Amino acid sequence: MKPQDIVGGKSSLWIFGYGSLVWKPDFKYKRSKVGYVRGFKRRFWHGDNFHRGNDETPGRVVTLIEENDACTWGVAFEVTGTQVEESLKYLNVREAVRGGYLTQFVEFVPRGENQSPIQALVYIATADNPIYLGPASTEEIAAQIAVCKGKTGHNIEYLLRLADFMRHSCPDVEDPHLFSIEAACLAILRPILLVAQQPVPPS
Repeated sequence: MKPQDIVGGKSSLWIFGYGSLVWKPDFKYKRSKVGYVRGFKRRFWHGDNFHRGNDETPGRVVTLIEENDACTWGVAFEVTGTQVEESLKYLNVREAVRGGYLTQFVEFVPRGENQSPIQALVYIATADNPIYLGPASTEEIAAQIAVCKGKTGHNIEYLLRLADFMRHSCPDVEDPHLFSIEAACLAILRPILLVAQQPVPPS
């Protein structure tokens, strides 16, 4: 779907974020809600050769993979009025043009009792994308994330900020894939940081 097709005269739209959007939406919105979508699992299976990597060493960022019994937590942002078109134009460049993500609508369930589901737009990268990397072991993904950097910053910042969001905004939610990669990545970097902190002997 192109931005103009999504707008379709809408005066209000919800956009669901499950990766960098949860801490860095970078577009104006009316309000936001923490919640989840059913039928999808979040995985570091998509390549990034712009924001968190480059053509030689692509970083790894998350996408959603369909799985019936899974659910993915994140944040939905409501955009209204002129924010609808403005946010979609911005996200089309950030997510579609530079990231290769496609759009679809999903049912978003806000956190809390007696919350009605909301139709929300989400950006998903599929295996058809040229920079899609697919599954790998926790150790392989962590090793890749530990060294990659793009125009937006280090790949590990992306990982740590996402883990931090889950830890603080969704403290009761288990996310083994995310937290196991975080632990493996920190294990790789910890010896390097310890060496860097050692005092330099006098010459």
